[in-house]
Amino acid sequence: MEKYDVIIIGSGAGGGTLAYILAETGKKILIVERGDYLPREKENWEPHSVFIEGRYNPNEEWLDKDGKPFTPGTHYYVGGNTKFYGAALLRLRKEDFEEMQHFDGVSPAWPLKYEDFQPYYLKAEELYSVHGQRGEDPTEPPEQSPYFHPPLSHEPRIQEIFDQIKASGHKPFPLPVGIRLNEENREKSECVRCDTCDGFPCLVDAKADAHTTCIRKALKHDNVTLMTGVKINRLLTSGKRVTTVEGEKEGKPLSFEGGLVVLSCGAINSSAILLKSQIANSSGLVGRHYMCHNNSAIVAISTKKNPTHFQKTLAVNDYYFGADDSEFPLGHIQLLGKVKQEMLEADAPALTPGIALREMADHAIGWWITSEDLPVPENRVEVTPEGQIVLNYTPNNLEAHERLLKKLKEMLKSCGSHLHLFPSKVYLSKKIPLAAVAHQVGTCRFGTDPKTSVLDIHCKAHDLENLYVVDGSFFPSISGVNPGLTIIANALRIGDHLKSEVLR
Repeated sequence: MEKYDVIIIGSGAGGGTLAYILAETGKKILIVERGDYLPREKENWEPHSVFIEGRYNPNEEWLDKDGKPFTPGTHYYVGGNTKFYGAALLRLRKEDFEEMQHFDGVSPAWPLKYEDFQPYYLKAEELYSVHGQRGEDPTEPPEQSPYFHPPLSHEPRIQEIFDQIKASGHKPFPLPVGIRLNEENREKSECVRCDTCDGFPCLVDAKADAHTTCIRKALKHDNVTLMTGVKINRLLTSGKRVTTVEGEKEGKPLSFEGGLVVLSCGAINSSAILLKSQIANSSGLVGRHYMCHNNSAIVAISTKKNPTHFQKTLAVNDYYFGADDSEFPLGHIQLLGKVKQEMLEADAPALTPGIALREMADHAIGWWITSEDLPVPENRVEVTPEGQIVLNYTPNNLEAHERLLKKLKEMLKSCGSHLHLFPSKVYLSKKIPLAAVAHQVGTCRFGTDPKTSVLDIHCKAHDLENLYVVDGSFFPSISGVNPGLTIIANALRIGDHLKSEVLR
């Protein structure tokens, strides 16, 4: 049986970043990834392949709370879900770390505060090539240092909308995005500002995903090994230590020993492995408090054509903490990537002419709104006796989301050039239903009390000496912004702790 100093299970935002920060220790590190490298092929940028055929979707089914099977919107590749994310990398607000009242209840305080994460947010923004502008977001948390890269420029149609929104009394700001773009010297720019970024893998490796940003760099160290195509089934323990990691590759059993074992499979799969292993659950909270945001995608059809290629450059947080007619927080608004004909095609009536869909797409601007869902214990990950994942989830705090949708419509109406708004079901089918797990967090919350949390403040399991969970599982609440940057920052934080206190 092969022995390692550290075994990291998963190569996404958490696992990939942790592998990068630990690589320099010289310790013998194994990264285990369930999938393979995502193939670089022309289908990466083909909407029909990605959205209609589901070319990169997993070959597995989970069950909902009623036992109905569904295909989850997750991805098993080196780099995890970051291969497909829109790379919107925002910090939680300072207030998000405190207790906050919402329409449906209370969002709990974190055991650590914004100040504990602030230096790691800055490191994460540098590492993941985040472009942004301090001082423009009215809710942004304190930071004296500027972004390491300038904000992405708006293409003419988006600049026009930005100006209209600003003229209406709102405070739009440049959306922080992690891509390798050099607008001053396009010849040296990896990013080509294509119209297939948000929801697509990047054919030219210009998106700052965990694979191209961290795994490649980690593997330059001789002490780091990546093993792909390995599904981990369970962890075996003796006393208070994980002794063996058991998995399979192409149907053949594999097992490993690690001094430290890190689960970074995403909040759903990490908790499922713990449940199947029947470990780290003295609190009874493993799998509970699952959160995924209340998300909606809205397509605005304008009188003007929208020739924009890279569209995801604008955001609005005016209603993040509430509104004149809303006492409680509503959420976050940002642009989606370019709306394509194939995205509209999935939910159009069968006989809808292609020319009509093309015309709609040519005039469309996609918007993404996010509201906080609250951590309730009934929303949980479970596993059947056969090991199949069950995602038992009922949305909550929906009034905030409905009010935010109304605010978006009012804002667009004030711009004067949008004739019609309708929900784009192709986005909803990927993001809104249960299958939308891109923002999965909360299933192994961290805290100081082993009775009310699964992990300690360093994301080590309370019950075990050498097991860590470094992905979105640790969130006590989800906030109203994309969780990616916080997962990355936390991985850097845990990496520093392991280097200075554990792996010396």
